[in-house]
This record gives sequence, structure tokens and C-alpha cells, in this order.
Amino acid sequence: MRAASIEAQLRTRAFARVIGPYVATFTTIYAIRLPDGMEGIGDLFAQPILVLMLGAMMLLGGLIIIGGHRSWRGPLAITVSLFGWFVALRGFALIVTPDAMQTGVDATMDSPTATIAARIFFAALAVMGLLLTYGGWFTTPTAPEPSAPERYAPDAATAGGRV
Repeated sequence: MRAASIEAQLRTRAFARVIGPYVATFTTIYAIRLPDGMEGIGDLFAQPILVLMLGAMMLLGGLIIIGGHRSWRGPLAITVSLFGWFVALRGFALIVTPDAMQTGVDATMDSPTATIAARIFFAALAVMGLLLTYGGWFTTPTAPEPSAPERYAPDAATAGGRV
């Protein structure tokens, strides 16, 4: 598979620079303080306008990532794109089915096994955030390989000297 264009790689790195540290920071905090943070979630779901606003902001943020980052070439680009879809779909679900989302949160907090699974999920997201941070801040774009016709096209010297 050919590498993405330099512009697409730079766009991917720009998104990764923002998304990576944000995700790494907050998901680490969620993984550590999960039971404490869930008390606030109950208060959030008690006010439907806050759930609607949160869902709208998540949907908008996800759509910004989806619309601004259209590259699917390479692991970093795939991760950024999937994250945009994940956020957009979660925002949509919060808007459309807030009761189902609240039921899921309540079920997670009522089950010790589900709470551990949620902590593992948040820890995995934290690792993803660290990888995005690394990819965004500490990697450099690679030049795409020329396409097949460009690579094998004769130049002026081999074309019989005709220009």
C-alpha cells in the first residue's frame, strides 16, 4: 500500500497531537477514579439538557475529526479516523438513547466484573492516547512512493533524445 501524501500525513499528525494527550490524560484519570467519577454521572443523567449538550458536543467533535481527517493510510491515520467515528457515534447515542446509555453506566457500576472491564477499557484508551501523542509529536512524515506509471515512464534521455 502506498503511503499517504505529505499533506495527509501532516493533517494526521496535527489531529494526533491534540487527540493523543487529551485521551491519555482523561482516560487515565477515568481508569483510576472510576467509582468516584460515576457519582457525577448520576447527576449528569438527572439533567436531560446536560446529556443533550454533551451528546451534541461529542457528535460535533467526532464530525470535525471525520470531516477534517479523511486519510485511512497507516496505523496512526486509522486510529485517528476510528476515534472520530467512535466519538461521533457515542454523541449520537447520547442524543438519541440517553436512557439506554444511563442503563449501561448503571449496569457497569453495579457489577464488579464490569467495573474492572471498564477500567481495562479506559486503560487501553490511555495507551492509545499515548501512542497518538507519540505519533503526533515525535514522528516525521514519509515521502510517498511514486505510482507505477511515474516510476517506469521513460525520461527525455531514453526517449531517443526527443523533447
